[in-house]
Amino acid sequence: MERYSNSRFVTGDRDPALKPVVKDRNKRAKQLKWVLLMEANKAICSVAFAGNVLYRVLSSIKKRLLFGQRESDETAKLDRSKFLFRLILAFLVMALIAPAIEPVARGWNNFSSAGLRTNQTSEIRAWFHRVHASWLELRAESIVPLAQTLCRFYIALFFILSVDRTALCLGCLWIKYKGIKPNVRGDPFRSDYMEGPEYEYPMVLVQIPMYNEREVYQHSITAACQLNWPQDRLLIQVLDDSDDESIQRLVKKEVSEWNEKGVNIIYRHRQVRTGYKAGNLKSAMHCEYVKKYEFVAVFDADFMPKPNFLQQTVPHFKDNPKLGLVQAKWIFVNKDENLLTQMQNVDRCFHFEVEQQVNGAILNFFGFNGTAGVWRIEALRDSGDWLERTTVEDMDIAIRAHLKGWKFIFLNDVKVLCELPESYEAYRKQQHRWHSGPCNLFRLCLPSIITSQITFWKKANLIFLFFILRKLILPFYSLTFLCVILPLATFIPEANLPAWVIYYWPLIMLILNIFLDPKSTPFVVPYILFENTMSLTKFSAAISGLLQLSSSHEWIVTKKTGRLADSAEMNKTGKTCKGASDEELTKLNKQKECPVELAKTRKKASKMYKKELAVAFLLLTAAVRSLVLARKLHFCFLLLQGFTFVIVGLGLIGEQ
Repeated sequence: MERYSNSRFVTGDRDPALKPVVKDRNKRAKQLKWVLLMEANKAICSVAFAGNVLYRVLSSIKKRLLFGQRESDETAKLDRSKFLFRLILAFLVMALIAPAIEPVARGWNNFSSAGLRTNQTSEIRAWFHRVHASWLELRAESIVPLAQTLCRFYIALFFILSVDRTALCLGCLWIKYKGIKPNVRGDPFRSDYMEGPEYEYPMVLVQIPMYNEREVYQHSITAACQLNWPQDRLLIQVLDDSDDESIQRLVKKEVSEWNEKGVNIIYRHRQVRTGYKAGNLKSAMHCEYVKKYEFVAVFDADFMPKPNFLQQTVPHFKDNPKLGLVQAKWIFVNKDENLLTQMQNVDRCFHFEVEQQVNGAILNFFGFNGTAGVWRIEALRDSGDWLERTTVEDMDIAIRAHLKGWKFIFLNDVKVLCELPESYEAYRKQQHRWHSGPCNLFRLCLPSIITSQITFWKKANLIFLFFILRKLILPFYSLTFLCVILPLATFIPEANLPAWVIYYWPLIMLILNIFLDPKSTPFVVPYILFENTMSLTKFSAAISGLLQLSSSHEWIVTKKTGRLADSAEMNKTGKTCKGASDEELTKLNKQKECPVELAKTRKKASKMYKKELAVAFLLLTAAVRSLVLARKLHFCFLLLQGFTFVIVGLGLIGEQ
């Protein structure tokens, strides 16, 4: 049989059938090359983007590290107490050392190098055995029972706080469902005498206390001068405690201009600023001409009431002789300015919509908010007038009036425009004052509450709910949960918490908190994480108030930016109502025309917060430990909360 030769495959021309295959292969190779180049380009762009983001973050951190020591004198005073910071560091060191003992001991047990089996090695191994055994014994006999007890205590606190929060939310739902709100019957100012005037308006005093309020003094004075009330029945007191002579001249000029237009307004300045805001109000109430006035409305320098504010609030006092206070709701002109103001708006919305409204409707008592309220002057005098013993003079006078039997009303539909702090430093100082003052006041008021003539249930509400639960236990609960309970549950598995305690029920409570304002839904997660970080400041402030530390007696005025409302909000508040000339509107908008000056007023030195950074490192360490133990929910929460503490600790939140 003839054999075929393979020479034609080796020599001579190639088979024509193979040429298209070569072309296809070359084409595919080129296509693959371009695909690889495109993917490489995408990867390089992604890496460049990630590098750019990382560079910006590291630059921000470097900026905070370089300028972290530039602190104001008043901030340095607030940070004098190092006890809490050292306690957190000690717990962090324990959290790092304790989990390392067991792996090291196990690793040493598995050490089997033949070349190092000496007597000295045996002694070291025996020493490690003793240390490991001692640690296991200490952990089983002392640490685990203590951790389990703390977890049970935490669950009990959680249950009490949940019942209180649920009761408030259900009460708010009941009020809305039934349409319960204070009403005024008939025409309260119509005169009963045929020969006299048709209407009889009571004498109303308006007080505007301020201290170096260059940015906002015009707003409050203009709004107060445009209140719809008979001029012969109204007096406006501008109580200027400013120590800056240039600001004094500006406020005097503004008052004189309104006085020339026929407004009954006076300027009052104290030479010695004692007692802060309480001393200012008390001094003004002792004027001889105040005796003929029946009611007093108080507005802080950044508050802008509507022209019909007095017409909506004062009528509730008619035919209600035991009514001492009518409180209006706050709304905020800069609530959408940044993430910090948006989260504050969620918190303030719950405070007014739920806490104030429910307590006012059911108990006829709540804490006076210090502004945007109208007092019966008789109630102030019967309660002992303004006192200078704490930095929360508003809560002090409200409690003393409640003990005297006076009733309060909260009007949820009467709104007064004001401003939220836009920087974290300003917000932190405000929260320190708001939480140290009540605890200091509780220590001072407790004997008076116990010996008062009010009912037992009202005493219990004041002592256990108003003070202990909401002012002291609530920040303590959040702080211990983050800094003690969760790390313990991570490093000591025997002290585990049920998932419904950590995740599910708090989520339900969070939904209840924001159901009144659906627009705040996108800020739910940032809000809860940020409130957890603020528990460190709030608890530290509460302890300083209970122990009467120097920081609990400091009054630092919250910095304002003087930001005006947009046209819609200005129309709502009546800022463009009758009586406002072109010159006045020009003054109100001068900051919009001078953005450079406004930027200068906002420029602040960067600052770092050591306590927040220490807690951040503790939580991130616990997050790594939970990842090792395959606890995914613990890991996610600890990681998010740890990064939130890092952001706050580096001062990266709010207006810079």
